[in-house]
Amino acid sequence: MDHSAPTIDILPRRTLGRSNGPLYRQLADILREPIANGAFPVGGELPKEAAIADHFGVSLITVRQALRDLEADGLIKKRSAKPAVVAARSPSVNLSWKFKNFADMAAFTKDAQLVVKSYRKEHSPLLQRHFDLGKDEAGYCLRGILSIGEQKKAQITSYFPPAIGAKLKREDFSDVLIFRSLQRHLGLRLEVAHVTVRAEIADEVIAGDLGVALGSAILTVEMLYQSADLQSVEFTIARHPADLFSITYDAPNDLA
Repeated sequence: MDHSAPTIDILPRRTLGRSNGPLYRQLADILREPIANGAFPVGGELPKEAAIADHFGVSLITVRQALRDLEADGLIKKRSAKPAVVAARSPSVNLSWKFKNFADMAAFTKDAQLVVKSYRKEHSPLLQRHFDLGKDEAGYCLRGILSIGEQKKAQITSYFPPAIGAKLKREDFSDVLIFRSLQRHLGLRLEVAHVTVRAEIADEVIAGDLGVALGSAILTVEMLYQSADLQSVEFTIARHPADLFSITYDAPNDLA
């Protein structure tokens, strides 16, 4: 017996338009509401993917991407050849970063706090690589932990060239966003962040900072921030427990 008919009627009839952003994100937001208010109860099934696609006039690919977003938030559990099951009414602390601009960076740190462990002069090959320092030149390094409540979200290591770092003090890093502290205290405007994502294995320091097992998988995000004149002013490494973190971004098809 098909049980999708009664539940599909819970969803509003709404035309999704690309002018309002990616269709899958609009659809995911629509599906979140009946999950949050219990209209789709925990343990119950969502409508079938085909029924959702037909209801909103979108493709199955759009539906599946929306459901992946909901699963990433811990709201549903997808099943092979069966409708997804509601797992929770509210998102778990799942650190998904939808990264398109600096505003998305700010959204990622909502409700988080940065605890600074140290701020001092250091020598590092990373300073030489990103700020063109000589082998014997020291730059500045901030080390800290980004947390939400009791959960450690990231180990943060930020490097600054001497001319920038010398103008800052440990207490200047009161903002959870380090680049925003630079803008506020130095009057700089950072125009771009070059982002690299890679995998690592937790060593003793990382394991201790993040409260994970030695050898655990770590997802590392490196961000090189530059000012309007393309001067590199900050290089930050954020290391996250891999089982709690993902990155989502839009990749438009610009091929003819």
